[in-house]
Amino acid sequence: MTSQILLYAGAALPMIWGVAHLFPTKSVVAGFGNISLDNKRIITMEWINETAALIFISAIVFTVTLIDHTSAVSRIVYWLSFIALNTLSVISLLTAFKIDFLPYQLCPVFFTTSSILILLGLLM
Repeated sequence: MTSQILLYAGAALPMIWGVAHLFPTKSVVAGFGNISLDNKRIITMEWINETAALIFISAIVFTVTLIDHTSAVSRIVYWLSFIALNTLSVISLLTAFKIDFLPYQLCPVFFTTSSILILLGLLM
């Protein structure tokens, strides 16, 4: 039971953070100032892509946990999610602390915390 709670918590963080990304998209793009329409579209696309990735990771971890958190497929999903979240965390660490914008700096915290919760749920 404890492992499932950890797995659900690990799935909840990227869902919450991903959904939270959707609300400031327009203001984030506007924060780049006077840039071309193509660049605005690229930034919007990348912002939404990260949102989609986070929601997908969350949904797949939640789904396999709901179906059977002990199956071989679930274990593979947990490991891949752990790797994906830590990859996103490293990318964020390499870029976020060069930018004076707190939400960017919180990304690695959310990604790493989520990955650790998933790992703990997997190993318990």
